[in-house]
Amino acid sequence: MKLVAEDALADLVAPLAWERRGSELVKVVRRHDFVAALAYVNEVGHLAEAAGHHPDVEIRWNTVTLRLSTHSLGGITDADLDLARQIDALG
Repeated sequence: MKLVAEDALADLVAPLAWERRGSELVKVVRRHDFVAALAYVNEVGHLAEAAGHHPDVEIRWNTVTLRLSTHSLGGITDADLDLARQIDALG
């Protein structure tokens, strides 16, 4: 696995519902309440386990913040982009 080339990254992130912040992809999702936020995190968790790649997750009542980065390489890889696409498909 290797980092995505810097010159290609903007075009690859543009169609996603994620924002690039330095060496991470960040997505903020709001749900109706805390229970709905937890349910969303569980859905993300199933995708992450299947992919063998896990986002950092923060839950604040009804708001979930996901951060994707390949920590061992210090940046964004195809694994991050692939999981971001799968998470986007959750709606």
